[in-house]
Amino acid sequence: MSVLKLPLKILAVAFGLLVLYLAFTFAQVWWASRQTSSASASAIVVMGAAQWNGRPSPVLKDRLDHAAALYRAHRATEIIVTGGKKPGDGITQGLTGYDYLTSLGIPAEHVKLENQGTNSYQELSAAANIMRAQHLAPTVLLVSDPYHSLRITQIASELGLTAHVSPDHVRSTWYALARETAAVSIGRLIGYRRLASIA
Repeated sequence: MSVLKLPLKILAVAFGLLVLYLAFTFAQVWWASRQTSSASASAIVVMGAAQWNGRPSPVLKDRLDHAAALYRAHRATEIIVTGGKKPGDGITQGLTGYDYLTSLGIPAEHVKLENQGTNSYQELSAAANIMRAQHLAPTVLLVSDPYHSLRITQIASELGLTAHVSPDHVRSTWYALARETAAVSIGRLIGYRRLASIA
């Protein structure tokens, strides 16, 4: 019996540490979801979301409307819209966002398009490349749903960007917070680039 005690104790300690790590990460995700930055940046980056044949879904529309309000408040001089196609789509999320923002009167020359990314890492990596090509300082104001705030901030940091987050006003569900907790917990351990490649 004593032979089993040490392995069982090690397992119990490991399980306890895992629970503490997940609980701590959940608290960080929840706290980040309740914050909004008043900082300005070189560019506002709108994270992709579903579109319906060129019409923004309610989630994407909320993000785009919020980005437009930030632009009009002079929080940044450029907006980068992101997002590629999902299976079956005829138009990209990025182009849908571009068309919507310009229809609101945002000057087309101030809206930059990323339309290849299919996950947050790809979208932010492409946005960083656009900013380098435009010789913009690497400061971004990220627009997404609140629950997403911590992960996209950390991805941006991994990509060499200084990120501030101004989320839209969609309420985060417990399921979304729990899912983000899992993504952040794994991403911090193996790196968000690797996580994006296997997710």
